[in-house]
Amino acid sequence: MVRAAAIEALGNMNGTAIAIDPSTGRILAMVNQKLALSRGAEPCSTIKLTVALAALEEGIVRKDTEVNLGGHYHLTMTEALAHSNNLYFETLGRQLGFERVKHYANEFGLGELAGYHIQGEQLGTYPDEVLPASLGGVGRMCSFGESVSMTPLQLGALVSAIANGGTLYYLQHPESAIDVAAFQPKVKRVLDIAPLIPEISVGMQGAVQYGTARSLRANFSQFPVMGKTGTCSNNGTRFGWFGSFADTPKGQIVTVFFLEGGRPTFGPKAAELTGEFYRALWDKDYFLQKPVMETSGVVGGTK
Repeated sequence: MVRAAAIEALGNMNGTAIAIDPSTGRILAMVNQKLALSRGAEPCSTIKLTVALAALEEGIVRKDTEVNLGGHYHLTMTEALAHSNNLYFETLGRQLGFERVKHYANEFGLGELAGYHIQGEQLGTYPDEVLPASLGGVGRMCSFGESVSMTPLQLGALVSAIANGGTLYYLQHPESAIDVAAFQPKVKRVLDIAPLIPEISVGMQGAVQYGTARSLRANFSQFPVMGKTGTCSNNGTRFGWFGSFADTPKGQIVTVFFLEGGRPTFGPKAAELTGEFYRALWDKDYFLQKPVMETSGVVGGTK
């Protein structure tokens, strides 16, 4: 049912949709595997999640610290995440410096394979050298992810760690009933970000409530979704990202929608499709808790 909802949401858009159980790293659905497992693309503004966590970890800001962006212009992290403010994250990036920015990005899984023995998965890369100043330097790397290549699986693993309190799981994709029955979560590492999650999640929720991802609510508002959009282009190809998590009546779900193409491709569209995904699951009663029937000592139930 999860896969069917993701297919329905994507429609005729050129893109991929992934749904993950963040409590285990199990991929529940992966639509358009070729694109999902590709080398990825510039992360656009989704890179701001790693920069926000880095700045919080380093004690540079809290969610409500007003950062001076020039003159009388001040912004907090909550507002900057909700509205995807580039200048704010360029400022944080320059304060952190390239070495620290890279350290945290790598710690959060960028530059590594996200999956565990997922056939065909390619590697997104995080560069070893800072972007030249003439191209925007570390600031540009922290606002748009310029020169970085991130895969949908890498974003899914990162958002899963934010959702679950800091465990970076290897993503696994059991496809047969036997694989599902034998599934065992595999922890890559535990990130020390639990105290930071309330600081970042309010901005991610703000993105959906009133910011760059508010298009999601046109299709779905039954429970809160927290996420981050990303929009950019490379040589005429546009990218639209939306990585998010939700506390649903059946537990947490993480989704990544990544779109690639022409004019209608941008982050708010990926957020809109995420709303359609949740709407499709809601309409099919996926989130209703089904009673567990006990008969002749055998426990059974329906999905």
